[in-house]
Amino acid sequence: MLLETLKRHWWVPVLRGVAAIIFGIIAFTHPVMAAATLVLFFGAWVLIDGIFRVVGAIGHRDSDPDWGFNLIIGILGVIVGLLTFHAPAITALALVIYIAAWALMIGATEIALAIKMRREIKGEWFLILMGLASIIFAGLLLWNPLAGAAALIWIIAWYAVIMGVLAIIFGFRLRSLPTFAAR
Repeated sequence: MLLETLKRHWWVPVLRGVAAIIFGIIAFTHPVMAAATLVLFFGAWVLIDGIFRVVGAIGHRDSDPDWGFNLIIGILGVIVGLLTFHAPAITALALVIYIAAWALMIGATEIALAIKMRREIKGEWFLILMGLASIIFAGLLLWNPLAGAAALIWIIAWYAVIMGVLAIIFGFRLRSLPTFAAR
């Protein structure tokens, strides 16, 4: 059962959340850092998130019929992360499109998971909020893709911290669920 697998791996969203908060704090405390450095920090975050998603999808392949879709989302995250390392001097527009595409994928999958699990778990609204935050973030980036680097850094930092806090809450919520006997 998917819920039991998620409960066993409650620490994955917590680690993802911690990584997001660390990324957000770095972006807040160093708003004037060079665009290439921001690209590298973002690339590291997306790469780590993608790896965790790939591992989670593979670990859930026996219990989650959508594991292949989740695997693809993780692989795309890894690819976006690697692309940012391969071409750190990409234009701001390309970075905005990378980030927006990634955030849209993440948002859609988190909302879909919340809808899928709404009968099995209370508090699925954390996943819905995470998904909506991702979609709103992508919309803000696409609204004005040529926004200044400082504004982009602040948007990314807020997004990372909000997503991180929600992921940590969700992970600990999973951990607190009762253990179910095998059916």
